[in-house]
Amino acid sequence: MGFDLDENTREFIRGHRLAHLATADADGRPTVLPICYVLEGGCLYSPIDEKPKSLAARDLKRVRNIEANPHVSLVIDDYSEDWSELAYVLVSGLAEVIEPTSQPAGEHAHATTLLREKYPQYRTMAIDRRPMIKITPTRIKRWSARP
Repeated sequence: MGFDLDENTREFIRGHRLAHLATADADGRPTVLPICYVLEGGCLYSPIDEKPKSLAARDLKRVRNIEANPHVSLVIDDYSEDWSELAYVLVSGLAEVIEPTSQPAGEHAHATTLLREKYPQYRTMAIDRRPMIKITPTRIKRWSARP
């Protein structure tokens, strides 16, 4: 199940390579971090990749936050010193951590394929064997300084 998007918003999301994910723990304390992502079927997917981390995948703050509080926000934006060029998409939604064995069958594998197509760095990482964040949007707002 995904969110219906107009084509301009879909292209804005797909055309960017970096987003900022906001999660909050059970007490509402927020954390924001940059993520790589893909859009597929109205949902967004972001791997827990192999870049150096001091904790195991399941112990990362973003994963613990999602498990305690699935409500997240994601911002994809264009910044320019010329403020007439500013634009963003704000996604509010529900996140879950999916595993390679999660149902529906093949969802994790398909998202892995798309992530590897978009980000060549993932082609040599074992993201196919690691948890992944899935965000199902409940609201999407697109804003642009240009009409």
